[in-house]
Amino acid sequence: MAPRESAPRAVLAGGEIRTCLLPARQALDVRAAAQLLGLRADERVLLSERPNLYARSPDTLTGVDCPLPSANGAHVRAVGTVAARAALTEGRILQTSAYFRLPASGPDQRQPWGHYLVRPGLLEPFGKLPHEAVAQGVLDGGRHGELDVGLIAGGLLTRLLRHPLLDQRPPLRSRPTRLRWVALPAEGDQGPSIERFTLAEDELRTVRLRVPEGTPPADVAGLCDDLALHDWLLTTLVRLLDGIRLGSGPPPARVGPSADDRPAVVAALRPAVDHLLHLWMPRARVAKELAPLWEALEERPGFTRQWQALVQRIRDQLTLHAIPSLYREVEPAP
Repeated sequence: MAPRESAPRAVLAGGEIRTCLLPARQALDVRAAAQLLGLRADERVLLSERPNLYARSPDTLTGVDCPLPSANGAHVRAVGTVAARAALTEGRILQTSAYFRLPASGPDQRQPWGHYLVRPGLLEPFGKLPHEAVAQGVLDGGRHGELDVGLIAGGLLTRLLRHPLLDQRPPLRSRPTRLRWVALPAEGDQGPSIERFTLAEDELRTVRLRVPEGTPPADVAGLCDDLALHDWLLTTLVRLLDGIRLGSGPPPARVGPSADDRPAVVAALRPAVDHLLHLWMPRARVAKELAPLWEALEERPGFTRQWQALVQRIRDQLTLHAIPSLYREVEPAP
């Protein structure tokens, strides 16, 4: 058997992640999670119970032969495979991720598929790659017919959501989010950095990274999975609190909500306590070399500070609504 050829060094990596609440009344245990994520018969699902329950499917490969998106209109065709995987956190939060890497240049002619299959997750361009233009094109989403890894991640998510294990009865209302990312080599001896993190649309986020040369794309994808998970948690809690309009119901002469408001507010907030508040664990599974990137997110925009403020607000509201004796009628002033 011929030795496996080494893959060319990548100058650009990118991908997209879909994150949603698992449509099931009860969280899946380890055995059920492994059954849900068993995408390949020849590889086992990765399971971990520390610091929280986590399951990740083996990678699947999708062959592509299409133009690359480009911000300056350059026409670059690439051939290869896109890697995709799924993960389940605490049996509750489902994520699907598709990602790729691109070298600075590739062969001038198309190779047999065997050439690409031994390089999983690698796309080879025809000729030289305008990596800056392609990076921006990936973040912008590209046009019809160009590479769209979001379709691959979305297709895998749709497949998993139809699994017979799921009863389609989620414990609370939420919306899925998308996170699209690119990573380019850091300049010189500089460490990893986040050049830009953008809330592009209501459900779309974009991230542009710089990482040390030679950083495995799977590690970068893992960092972005972690970012997408915690961004989804923040977004879901913000929408939950906005949706119940705290403080809008009571009449002016009453301190605190009325008796009719209390059951509705408790019913709206309780699922967040039962199913979401314990999931906040940034960097739990991020590669050591990329962990400093979370420090930048903690400074600005301040992910954990915002999360703690939301959690405290929920707990304060549950305390106020659960103890009727805290309320009293206020006599109108003469």
